[in-house]
Amino acid sequence: MAVRKRAATAVAAMFSLSFLDLAGLGLAGLGAAGLSAGLAIAEPLGLPPIPIPADNPQTAEKIALGDRLFHDLRFSSDGTVACATCHKDDRAFTDSPLRTSEGVGAKTGTRNAPTVIDAAYFTSFFWDGRSASLEDQSQHPFLNPVEMGLPTHEPILVIARSDPFYVELFKKVFGKSGDGVTMDEVKKAIAAYERTLVSGDSPFDRWRFGHEENAISEAAKRGFEVFVGQGRCVSCHVIEQDQALFTDNRFHNIGVGVNRMQSAIPRLSAEFLNAKSKGVDVDKAVLTDPMTSELGRFAVTDQFDVIGAFKTPTLRNVAVTAPYMHDGSLKTLKDVVEHYDNGGRSKGDPPQVNDYLSGGIRPLNLSKQQQDDLVAFLETLTSPAYVGAATK
Repeated sequence: MAVRKRAATAVAAMFSLSFLDLAGLGLAGLGAAGLSAGLAIAEPLGLPPIPIPADNPQTAEKIALGDRLFHDLRFSSDGTVACATCHKDDRAFTDSPLRTSEGVGAKTGTRNAPTVIDAAYFTSFFWDGRSASLEDQSQHPFLNPVEMGLPTHEPILVIARSDPFYVELFKKVFGKSGDGVTMDEVKKAIAAYERTLVSGDSPFDRWRFGHEENAISEAAKRGFEVFVGQGRCVSCHVIEQDQALFTDNRFHNIGVGVNRMQSAIPRLSAEFLNAKSKGVDVDKAVLTDPMTSELGRFAVTDQFDVIGAFKTPTLRNVAVTAPYMHDGSLKTLKDVVEHYDNGGRSKGDPPQVNDYLSGGIRPLNLSKQQQDDLVAFLETLTSPAYVGAATK
């Protein structure tokens, strides 16, 4: 099994482990990902304990199995796309600098690939929250026509039940083989691997939680004051007393994309509800139709108060994961700051009012210095394992 240095480094920052000899499983080089049940977990500075579902405990072999599944190109219709295609190890588990992700046949979807790092702490998944767990989320890209393009999950199971590596690991991890291996086991293994991808110990963490006064610059310190003060960023990108996830795990209409389709919303929302009542596949609809994509959380809940609302992303490693927002429409952190400073408007947005804009989105009246300082602060959220990821 190939050593994935950056992923292993991220995991190493998380776990304190004794040596596990996995050579017999073909896993020499797995390194810190060799997590065994019962070993003490030391979360990186700045992060809380990792939530592990009772029905999917972590083991070294399960994580190794999930790692292989996550990187397997055979689980796509043309053998060119894996989970790792859009969530690259060396791009902080995004496909930066792509605006929106490319799937089989170079098909382009409507959404920017969010990072998998720290997804263990999320309470919903996808930009519109249409999955409630990592386990559930993992199954959908396989079948989406603009992602991995499989007609059913059956091709995955054929490989899982016959490839020697998979046969051995599914037997060791789940005690199953042949037809006993189902997508339930596949999903649990992928999710177990993804829960090892956590990222703290950034310069901000060392300054805020480690009390290293010189860990960040004076400009970044001023930017932090803007973040928690006049900028009100902390309202959604949460920082607590002893840890910071930089997300509230909620959904907000911040004016991105939806500003430009206000007049079309009554018609589009009605058409979508009608199509949904007839069984339209929401997962496919939001990734293949740009206008439907902009409906945001509404596509999941049918609630008009969340039209154009999308999940608050974590800001960890944000400096190396451009472009930004659910549609990748903002190229730089400066663009993001200007969007918020303008009260939820970007360059080129029409003048009409966004009737669904979240209440907290209004002009900030930041000075140029404050905006620059805020960007400097955001640049301190990059963990050591991902420094330089944006240049690769």
